[in-house]
Amino acid sequence: MNSYRELRVKALGMIGAAVLLASVAGSVDAQPRGAPPAPRAARDAAPIDLTGQWVSIVTEDWRFRMVTPEKGDYPGLPMTPAARAVADAWDPAKDEADGNQCRSYGAPALMRVPGRIRVSWKDDSTLQIEADAGRQTRLLHFGAMPPAAEPSWQGVSHAEWVFQGGGRGRPPTNGSLKVVTTGLKEGYLHKNGVPYSSDAVLTEYFDLLHEPDGSQWLVVKAIVDDPKFYRQSPITSSNFRKQKDRSGWDPQPCSAR
Repeated sequence: MNSYRELRVKALGMIGAAVLLASVAGSVDAQPRGAPPAPRAARDAAPIDLTGQWVSIVTEDWRFRMVTPEKGDYPGLPMTPAARAVADAWDPAKDEADGNQCRSYGAPALMRVPGRIRVSWKDDSTLQIEADAGRQTRLLHFGAMPPAAEPSWQGVSHAEWVFQGGGRGRPPTNGSLKVVTTGLKEGYLHKNGVPYSSDAVLTEYFDLLHEPDGSQWLVVKAIVDDPKFYRQSPITSSNFRKQKDRSGWDPQPCSAR
């Protein structure tokens, strides 16, 4: 049986060990911790490279995209009576007289207009899309948004990367670009006056596909939320093939006809 003296020595030893551990833990907590790594700029964090010149490949809705539809030709669109009234009153001559010949080149319609686009980085947090159709330019802002401005054809676009794959310490293996655009000036989804309102919210997803033959394809899915003019949100998917050079670029002014 342990003597009182032995028990006392053991107790003092345990207390001393506890004090030592507390002292070590305190010293660790007292040490300054490194600041979290600064977030990478959108340009550096990009999971896909969208830059370059792309040409639109029209494989569907040919008669609405390649030519101007007749007045009143808008089958299948879930338009409200207010939207039908706007479309039925379409008058390209009036749009020209009012300086509104770009009404079918706004952000909700621009990627559907046949032609070429050039994608480049304006700066580390702003992706730029130039379209030769209508000589339009879109700016996609990552992070902080610019101050609110007057409604415009291209509106204000907030962009973010949507990462895919990875997990458990592994970096993402792929991703896409999501863009939400508001602040739009009222315009046309179709050239024959099918409208979207200034309250419309455009949500787009940009995906990159690599084919076995080495070609690259850009697929842009667009959703237009506009309860004023549509009972259901119109959804479209537009295809672009990447060019190896910058040939064919042909900027043309907006046309109301």
